[in-house]
Amino acid sequence: MRDQLEDAHKHMDDGYGRAQHLNKVELPKRFYSSVDVARGENGYSVTLDGKQVRTPGHKIPVEVQSLVIAQAMAEEWAAQGEFVDPATMPMVRLINSAVESGEAMAPAFRAEVGKFASSDLLLYRADSPQELVETQEAVWDDVLVKLARHFDVAFQPTIGIIHQKQPDSTLEKLDAALEGQGLHMLTALVSITGLTGSGLLAIAFLHQLLSADDVWLAAHVDEDHQIRLWGEDDEAMERRAKRRTEFDVAVKVVEALR
Repeated sequence: MRDQLEDAHKHMDDGYGRAQHLNKVELPKRFYSSVDVARGENGYSVTLDGKQVRTPGHKIPVEVQSLVIAQAMAEEWAAQGEFVDPATMPMVRLINSAVESGEAMAPAFRAEVGKFASSDLLLYRADSPQELVETQEAVWDDVLVKLARHFDVAFQPTIGIIHQKQPDSTLEKLDAALEGQGLHMLTALVSITGLTGSGLLAIAFLHQLLSADDVWLAAHVDEDHQIRLWGEDDEAMERRAKRRTEFDVAVKVVEALR
């Protein structure tokens, strides 16, 4: 399921794919000396040598409503060395994603989180081995109970991978849980959903039912079980560390805008 959402991310015209492409070609040289944060009529923006930053694709001015987010972007710009490497600028990439997607994409992002919540990682359980079954029950059931109590909903977990339809009233209330969220927030929630494979975890975090570490733990129950059995794989752990960096950035956006 995580792979499906990661594939969906590739279709977002967000500058993220451009950042990955730049890693395969010659990186641009740093073209600025000073980095600042400016406050304007519509929010905060990063300036490079006094000029407002724009997105790499459509050259749209980048403005955010949170000073915390603007400062995080400024820190990434300031940390660049001789070359500008988008791979080291996760906050900039995420915000560029939102800006270049445009407000018209907000309903689609909201629907994306709801889509994966309706067929969520937490709802499809293993039938063996017993240790994994018990861990899934302990960690995932705790999340479902918190969501059920908070939103007055019911879930129908199942064993295996055959689709189990969730109650319509549950899906409607979970969709309503995303109502009123802006484009930047929804972009961050889509990122969390993709990185964890779970819309339910993204919604639970948005509503402060789980901490960021709780979300990360729940998302990696299966993977951690495999690590206990077979040990750590260096490549896999490197990928996981990179995902955690992206996750922490999305978490920062949610916390700043919540």
